Amino acid sequence: MRRSLIQTLLPIVFASLPVLAALLILATLPPNARAFYLTHVSPFDGVILGVGGSLFLVQTYLAFRALRWIGEGFDERPDSWINHLAQSSEWFPLLGLIGTVCGILQTFSIIGPDTPTHRIIKEYAPALTATGSGLFMALINILPSWVIIVGRKMIGTLGGEEPPT
Repeated sequence: MRRSLIQTLLPIVFASLPVLAALLILATLPPNARAFYLTHVSPFDGVILGVGGSLFLVQTYLAFRALRWIGEGFDERPDSWINHLAQSSEWFPLLGLIGTVCGILQTFSIIGPDTPTHRIIKEYAPALTATGSGLFMALINILPSWVIIVGRKMIGTLGGEEPPT
């Protein structure tokens, strides 16, 4: 019972925490902000979300593998991949910033003396959604590597591993 708890159940629980955190963030967004975002998602946001979501899913799977207790310790084979993929989270705020600048330039390109305010806001929307997409992807893509660090310590403690001196 204890063995299956340490080798199977705890890795599943810890590996699911980043997914639950991402869902919690989405659920706690104000409804009006979420609705605005969803109605103004641009193709550039699709790129950020697609790449970021794919990396997040791969990291979450690798986190599960890295949290499995095998023989004398943890499965460390995924560690280098997780480190490289976690570093990619640094790029998402920059991609969001590029989208923000493009959205601002797009807005300035249509402003004239008779441009109605609602048109300016409509053109500015991609700037806001790109920022949000980049920040959200950066946040969720750092979670799996953090979960590995915390999870390994807890699983090791429950498994009777001696703490380093």
